[in-house]
Formats: sequence, structure tokens, C-alpha cells
Amino acid sequence: MLNPWRLRLLSLLESLGTVRAVAETLHLSASTVSQQLTVLESETRATLLERTGRRVRLTRQGSLLARRGREILDRMAEAEAELRMLGDEPIGTVRVGAFQSAIQPLAVPAVTRLADSHPQLQVELVESEPHESGPALRTGELDVIITTTDYVEFPWGRDLEIVPLGTDPVVLVLPQAHPLARRRAVDLAACADETWTGDRTGSYMAELTRRLCRQSGFEPRTASRFSNYLLQLGEVESGRAVTLLPALAVPAGLAVATCELTTPVHRNVTIVVRSGSAPRAAVDAVVDALLDHPEVPALTAPGEDQG
Repeated sequence: MLNPWRLRLLSLLESLGTVRAVAETLHLSASTVSQQLTVLESETRATLLERTGRRVRLTRQGSLLARRGREILDRMAEAEAELRMLGDEPIGTVRVGAFQSAIQPLAVPAVTRLADSHPQLQVELVESEPHESGPALRTGELDVIITTTDYVEFPWGRDLEIVPLGTDPVVLVLPQAHPLARRRAVDLAACADETWTGDRTGSYMAELTRRLCRQSGFEPRTASRFSNYLLQLGEVESGRAVTLLPALAVPAGLAVATCELTTPVHRNVTIVVRSGSAPRAAVDAVVDALLDHPEVPALTAPGEDQG
């Protein structure tokens, strides 16, 4: 009989790529992970791994079992949730990952309402940026994510269900005294000589900023990088830099100016869950609460005019 724990190790190995990464994710030693994968090969009587020196990669049989293993683990979680249900009342724990600018306007109100409407449902909320949340959802570390499917570096496959939340514009953020701050819309090429602040290298906004600047004919001269948008905004507020941010990330009351881009760019904000044939009451309750969010001025509902 297949062991669920070992199936999860194999699925994580396919997603994360190395035994060390699996071990770090689960707070185990690499030797323990390797030993358990060897046991799984014995249980299945199949060659699941191809070893080259100190590295391993999944064989075709290993890749097949990893994909099927994720399906099995999801079905088991669904069955456990159904057994714990009292009538139709959602109970259990749902792990929600949201990018930074969605936490306060979207995630926190949903979690607050769920605490009143479904007291037996526990929601764990964590910050998870688009380059992090997709892989975490696929490996089972998260159950629901608020992200953007515009992050094309992640393979959004049929194993994931995407629910649109809306769109927000990407805006140029300038010091209030900046000569361009009086304009409603700015051609990004006008900022070729500016000093920039931005997100971490490899993140969604860092890659988007670099791409848009290159399309405008220049490479941004980035003097600082912060994963925290408020730190980026502090750099702008002090007059040391300019930046591009989604409108959701710019709170009111700061000494900055925001300008649209002459060629508008919008971010598609979505809820994503793992697909499954059986309904999961707890996950469905969280998705419904996120969709029933209070009005957010920066967010345009799906299907509404973005202009």
C-alpha cells in the first residue's frame, strides 16, 4: 500500500527539484528524505529516481506517480474534511497566501467575516508573493492564494482553478515635488535618467518593471530593492527614487504622486485553488468570502471597463 507521507515527499521533489529543498521545506534532514524515497521505490517496485552523483531527478515513472500522488493527497484531504463536517458547516484549517498589497483590503476583511460566520473554520493567512504562492499552492503548503496570473514564469495548468477578483492599474509613483507629478499620464521613457527603487530581483514587480522600462528604451538604474512596498514608498517620499507599483499597494495619505502610464498596464488579481472533483466546504467558504469583499477603489471588478 502506498504511504501518503512518502507520496508527498515525491510530489515535493518534482516541484522543488532537489532533495535538499524538500528537506528544508519539511524541516527534515536530506538523508531522511532520501531514505524515505528509497523505501517508496521498494513499495512501488518501480524505479522512481535517476541518481547522478549527488543529484537525483525523477524518471517517467517517478513523474507519473508524483502527479497522481498530488491527486491522491488532495482526495484524502477532501475525505477528511467531509468526515469532520457537521452538516454543511465548514470546519478545519485553510491556509491562505496573499501578495502584500491584497492582505489589508481583501484578505483581512474576509478572514474577519469568516471568524463570525464559520467559527469552526480556522484560516491561516500568510504573505506570499506571486513568484512564491503558485509553487506553494501546487505542493500543498497553501490551499488558497490571491495572486496574479500575469506572472508568466509560473506554469498555470489545468490542475489549478482560477477565479477572477478584478484588475488594478500599475502606476508610476513619484515624489510630490517631481516635475512629472502634475501630469495625469506619463510616458515611461521620460524616466530614463531617474533613480529607481523596486522589489526583489526575480519577483513579479521587479520583472514587470524591467520589462516595461526596456520596452521604453532604457535599463532602470535601481539603487534599492525592498520586498516591503512601504519601504519603496519611503524612498519615493524622501525624493531619492521613483518606482512602479500596483495601485493597491499605494495607500492614501503619503507624500507621493501617482500617475497613469500613457500605455496603460493592468494587473489581473485572481483567487487560485487546486482543482478537484469533490467540493471542499472549507475552501469554498474562503473563496466566497474573498469574492464578497468591500469596495476597493483601486480594484476594478471583472468585466468592468478599465479605462
